[in-house]
Amino acid sequence: MMRKVKVNLLACLAGLLLALPALAQDRLGAMGIGVADLDASSRFYAEALGLEVQRTYELGYLNEIVLGYPDSESAVVVLMNWPQQTRVYNGENVKLVFYVDDPAGVIERIRALGGEILREATPIELLDGLAVGLAKDPDNYVVEVVER
Repeated sequence: MMRKVKVNLLACLAGLLLALPALAQDRLGAMGIGVADLDASSRFYAEALGLEVQRTYELGYLNEIVLGYPDSESAVVVLMNWPQQTRVYNGENVKLVFYVDDPAGVIERIRALGGEILREATPIELLDGLAVGLAKDPDNYVVEVVER
């Protein structure tokens, strides 16, 4: 009887272990934002945050540039533009959060690119003194940089 319980328990554990990789694969793939100028926005995220173009899609009704970090195949931001439609790209109620080694350096790069600085990268007591800065990209999306 005890041997049967052990075998059943091992079978259950093996099943759980096999299921874990599938559960771990569920994650956000990227954040897509509408932009007025794909080239300008792509340049901003490349120069300010070190992202690079992973893929581009030109579908006629929608053009996209998929950006990610050089050492990863995972996308971070998808820049989207609808060339045949009149849209307002104003960034209202959207914030992109990036974890970076040097928040003050990123804020300086954003400033050099003409971005509006909302908050210099300074420590936040509630976050155990981690530096956090806020700025806006060319389409007014808020870019938050948090010290990792």
